[in-house]
Amino acid sequence: MDKEIFVLGAGGHASVLVDILKQNKLIISAVFSPKLDLVRDIFSAIPIFQNEDKIFESATDNIVIVNGIGSLPGSTLRIKLYNKFNAKGYSFQQVISKQSIISDFATLGKGVQVMPGAIIQAGAVIGENSIINTGAIIEHDCVIGAHNHIAPGATLSGQVSTGDFVHIGTGANVIQNVTIGDKAIIGAGANVIKDVSSEETAFGTKAEIKIKGLDK
Repeated sequence: MDKEIFVLGAGGHASVLVDILKQNKLIISAVFSPKLDLVRDIFSAIPIFQNEDKIFESATDNIVIVNGIGSLPGSTLRIKLYNKFNAKGYSFQQVISKQSIISDFATLGKGVQVMPGAIIQAGAVIGENSIINTGAIIEHDCVIGAHNHIAPGATLSGQVSTGDFVHIGTGANVIQNVTIGDKAIIGAGANVIKDVSSEETAFGTKAEIKIKGLDK
């Protein structure tokens, strides 16, 4: 018997994921979101519940969860929900757009989401609960940590390594062999040509580094 698919969240990111799931001919059994300020058309035929703890009424081997919470710097809700259900033994489904290009020799962790137009090349490793967003490019042998968000149009050249909880902003470019530490933020449009340490922020065309409000 096929497992039921439950989606966490009913915002913009969740709507894109549901669209991909529908294109992949998968049936979503329910959406869970405490905030229903805007009910999007794509959710119109899907039951929506406001209390995600209702999921605990279902056995872990009967369902899979799609993490529909988006990821922005400083936001922890996506990670908290992932950890909450993962700790109880629930599985998170990968969501892979048919319009993406993924090498057979790439490795994707549990719950990874790959949006339309994204490219993941041979030897790349993508950590659990990470988002490879629309049009992002992950070149050969990159190692992406857990809970990363590679935003739309970002490009990581060969053998880039990121830690956990990293955000790489829209249109950012990271040259080959660069290492980016845990919880680092790469600003939109930044050009990163040197390593970025944990919890640092790199921004601008020369990727200046900012640490706790101080320039480096």
